Amino acid sequence: MSVRVVVVGVGNPLRGDDGIGPAVVEALRGRIPDDTVLAVSDGEPARLLDLWRDADTVIVVEALRTHPARPGELHTLTPAQAAGHARATASTHAFGLGDCLALAEALGRMPPRFVVHAVEAADVGLGERLSDAVRSALPELTTRVAASVRQAYERNHEP
Repeated sequence: MSVRVVVVGVGNPLRGDDGIGPAVVEALRGRIPDDTVLAVSDGEPARLLDLWRDADTVIVVEALRTHPARPGELHTLTPAQAAGHARATASTHAFGLGDCLALAEALGRMPPRFVVHAVEAADVGLGERLSDAVRSALPELTTRVAASVRQAYERNHEP
């Protein structure tokens, strides 16, 4: 039986730090197994649900805001924790990840394993440039996502 692992970089690369998800997806190319699905999404719930249909593991990469702000700080969140941070996401789309998780739960479409890797954003204004704090966090965030992908495949090969 094969495992289906999906990594979704949520965000808009034209809105500063909101582009971290797509940046991580690009940085993962060639670093993880070829059969891993790499996707970028604007965060619209129906599109996200389609991306992770029939997935065993879904890994979402997202920017978020916290108070007090700690730009560049990394977080690994469970679905419940991600839903709790939903209003704090730094996304520039109308619906947040929490809305998508609630919809997935209501429709019985939550994948068996789901993790969110997030970085605290400094700036989501117009512009293609990541802030210094978020750009500095990109290598470690990419490493954490790659480790989650490897763990997903290893879990499938355990007796």
